[in-house]
Amino acid sequence: MPTDPQAQPLGRPNRRAFDTGLLAPVSSGRDEALADAEVLAGLVAAEVALVRAWAEVGVAPREAANAVSAALGWRGAGRGCADVDDWLAAVVEEAPQGGNPVMGLVPRLRAEVSPDTRHWVHRGATSQDVLDSALMLVAHRAGRETLECARRTEAALAQLAREERDRIAVARTLTQHAVPTTFGLRIAGWVRAVRRASERLADAIAALPAQLAGAGGTLAGYVAVAGAELGSAERAEQAAAELPAAFAAELGLAAPDGPWHTLRWPVTELGDALVQLVDALGVIAAEVATLSRTEIGEVAEGRGGGSSAMPQKQNPVHAVLIRSAAIRAPHLGATLHAAAALAVDERPDGAWHAEWPALRELLRLALGASSHAADLVSGLHVDAEAVQRNVELTRGLIVAERLSLVLGPVIGAERVREIVSRVRGGASLRDALAAEPGLAHALAASGGPTIDALADPARYTGLAQQLVDAALAGEPAGDPDAAAPGGAAPDGAAPDAGEPTGPTAPRQEHR
Repeated sequence: MPTDPQAQPLGRPNRRAFDTGLLAPVSSGRDEALADAEVLAGLVAAEVALVRAWAEVGVAPREAANAVSAALGWRGAGRGCADVDDWLAAVVEEAPQGGNPVMGLVPRLRAEVSPDTRHWVHRGATSQDVLDSALMLVAHRAGRETLECARRTEAALAQLAREERDRIAVARTLTQHAVPTTFGLRIAGWVRAVRRASERLADAIAALPAQLAGAGGTLAGYVAVAGAELGSAERAEQAAAELPAAFAAELGLAAPDGPWHTLRWPVTELGDALVQLVDALGVIAAEVATLSRTEIGEVAEGRGGGSSAMPQKQNPVHAVLIRSAAIRAPHLGATLHAAAALAVDERPDGAWHAEWPALRELLRLALGASSHAADLVSGLHVDAEAVQRNVELTRGLIVAERLSLVLGPVIGAERVREIVSRVRGGASLRDALAAEPGLAHALAASGGPTIDALADPARYTGLAQQLVDAALAGEPAGDPDAAAPGGAAPDGAAPDAGEPTGPTAPRQEHR
């Protein structure tokens, strides 16, 4: 093989971007909050937050904390530090030497601050304190963006369920026509699934803790630092005990209830909530993909994608991309659990490292899928004619279950089977019932329905409408700001999309 004179030496990172979304269309353009630069900004924020926490508990001078904050681009709780992108390539190159990106970052940060404040940077900390806290900060922001998209999806679904509440549709079981339902009830099920997943995700986001426990999880290093500065063992222990909560407050995260270096429930619980949301969105996407098939045609995306070879096609692109995320997300969640189960000693040897890319990719998929879901649902068109055509496709046999329940005691199961057989042979159900000798009289004598009522799918939807109403009575799912400590909204967060007020314009139907 010829030697490439431009090739870089082994082990040095290629300066070209490795992943710009070319092969990840579900998240491309929607995952900026999870970029490497944002993780780096979170790492720097964690380091600055520690200095500020030292000042908060009375150990570091407030002036030193302010100087470090200004020098390293501190922007406040819940945000990464500014103007750190230029360091990224060097930090990436140095990360393999220490097994994580923090070890190469710390000297760079110390070089950026004044000599008289330099010793406060990373003072008493271990790399896992910084990296875990930074990942929780990044996850908090990305999770809130995901939650906002999920809430928009829920609100749009609720509106559609309300509009389609009474539309009779085919319920399918094991791919086959089963009984009548309403289109609204199908959508109301989607509403409930997205709402429940959103509530669980909101809880997981609110619980994301900072990590601050020192090298072996004892906070001994922090006690030593406080002792050296305060000159009192009792005051040092008190300051060190207060430090994790102060650190968490600076970052806008939950205060940890103890070290979690090898107790990875914050990660697995977040991962489980993300998977549950992607599962719920995956069901919607699968239903839309099926119902938009040419031969079914009951729904269509507002802006379907085209084909490079077949100009007649309108592909359900949002649904396809969401399904791609739903296929992958559970396996990433399983990776988080596997890593948690192998988190041994007081610092995991490899399990911790395996967790980082899996968590970020799961956050990326959930953010992309929820964003596409909001777009999909807000533009989803229901073709009323196609829905009705499919209801009529079996010439009335969609109410065959009702025939067995109502007619069986009147004329016997054998005659019911004969009626069904005639309909399968091409007759309409109404005609087959009308041709049955003495049936109308027998129904009347028993106080049963008329033949027309018996054959009407609209008379056999059970509690469908009430179930829709019950599902909608629970919306909206709540204020996404509740997921943030102190109620602070993330950058660019929109208000919660709650229940529409006043009359709503009818949705355009796809014909």
